Amino acid sequence: MEHPGTPQPRIVRTVEDGVATLVISNPAKRNAMTTGMWRAVPELLGGLAGDPEVRSLVLTGEGATFCAGADISSLREPGEDPQALAVRAEEALAAFPKPTLAVVRGYCVGGGCQLASACDLRFAAEDALFGITPAKLGIVYPAGSTRRLAGLVGPAAAKYLLFSGELIDSARALRTGLVDEVLPADELGKRAAEFTRVLGTRSLLTQCAAKEFTDGRTDREEHWYGEARRSGDTAEGVAAFLERRAPRFGWTPQ
Repeated sequence: MEHPGTPQPRIVRTVEDGVATLVISNPAKRNAMTTGMWRAVPELLGGLAGDPEVRSLVLTGEGATFCAGADISSLREPGEDPQALAVRAEEALAAFPKPTLAVVRGYCVGGGCQLASACDLRFAAEDALFGITPAKLGIVYPAGSTRRLAGLVGPAAAKYLLFSGELIDSARALRTGLVDEVLPADELGKRAAEFTRVLGTRSLLTQCAAKEFTDGRTDREEHWYGEARRSGDTAEGVAAFLERRAPRFGWTPQ
């Protein structure tokens, strides 16, 4: 039973200056994901994907922890399979059509690492710890999640994480490719804000096409060339370069 005044586990959504932010909030359990939180992620992402004001998305955790994984107590609850809900949330995040960035402090474990790996990029604090722990619980890690992890860190590093369930620090995560930048904790928020501002000045057309191509959607090449011709972003980019001014890209998804 929750005590009166105890914050309820939730995913907090905000949009400001073209950046959507989802905050994993369950501080009483190191931001562990409940079934309700897993269920909320795809719906929130669906609304943000169609919002023309949103240029990028940041996923982070409340306070000094990103996410300590799934709330283990939910594994005993009747109803929908928590692992299926986690995969659905992960796939919705991976399919989000605009750039995504996980901003990681403290523990990023189990389902938390599953969500962070589904983002396009990951920036971490120096004190962050990463781990994938199904071997400690006798759980079979999902095939799609395993392939995504191996695509980031390579087969050997993926097997190390999955076989052992051990935690690795941010320096090792950077070496293996699990994270893209490591910063002092007090500089992480500023760097993430600076980076998303940079993304907002670039062509969203280029970013969305590049995201699909790197994710293996090469069948969409003609679609994106057509979008480039329709949008005028290429002409604007060339003109801005020749005129030595900042470009004003106007393409948005239809």
